[in-house]
Amino acid sequence: MTRINLSRRIKQGLFLLDGAMGTELIARGIEPGKCNEYLNVESPDIVSDIHRAYLQAGCDAILTNTFGANKFALARHGLDSQVTALNAAAADIARRAAGDEKYVLGDIGPSGDFLEPLGNIKPQDLKAAFAQQAQALLDGGVDGFIIETMTALDEAAISIEAVKSVCRLPVFVSFGFDRAGSDFRTMMGVSIDAAVSKMIPLGVDAVGFNCGTVSLDEYVELAKKFVSAARASSKDSAVCAEPNAGKPELVDGRAVYNISPEDFAEAADKIYSTGVKIIGGCCGTGPEHIAAVAKKLK
Repeated sequence: MTRINLSRRIKQGLFLLDGAMGTELIARGIEPGKCNEYLNVESPDIVSDIHRAYLQAGCDAILTNTFGANKFALARHGLDSQVTALNAAAADIARRAAGDEKYVLGDIGPSGDFLEPLGNIKPQDLKAAFAQQAQALLDGGVDGFIIETMTALDEAAISIEAVKSVCRLPVFVSFGFDRAGSDFRTMMGVSIDAAVSKMIPLGVDAVGFNCGTVSLDEYVELAKKFVSAARASSKDSAVCAEPNAGKPELVDGRAVYNISPEDFAEAADKIYSTGVKIIGGCCGTGPEHIAAVAKKLK
């Protein structure tokens, strides 16, 4: 069976994404702080193994191992000259694992710096960096893109513009929220209403949230607010949610996530009930969490 157009597929009910890549790499012996994206050429079998585990768990789409594979993020590892190679390799690994039935989303994360005048990056340079990454992922065979863990509206807007400059594939955009009093905001102060009202006019296929430092109950609350804001802005806009496995605990200097797959699936069920149809996992989630969600929701 050949997969249908991604834009059509996400309108047909639950669309289950995979879970975390970073914590799965650590579980396989990769040292924290290593450039995970370099593994796409150094140890592709490890990355492929994680993709296969998520596919076997029942997800509909896997994300490429490219969260930090833009020029600025790779420069911190001295790898900014390998943007195209690392992204193309990641897309190829994911495409081979997914085959013809499952979907591959090109994963684009933030630059790690700020645009002028807060930071040192010029808008045109940021757009060029994201476009370079998107082109390599497109050439590798992705079905669409997910722009994740954004905290600033200007960087998110530029990343969307960059992707759309190289193709017309579906684009999801996701922000990282924290509790702010009785509401939620990103590190840069972006509200849910602002994220939805500013992103939907840019032509994204879904807007939502991932990561952040909130509890499972707060993720459910966040989902309700997102769906309400999205419906007020556009009847056709989808909402995506990739919660962490709850709040981490610091154990021996490392973040540990103790939420069970069953509890995670229960929260995912509540999120799904709010109207969110694109669901996956972020930090601390593994194939067992996605399998529990698939069992409960499919």
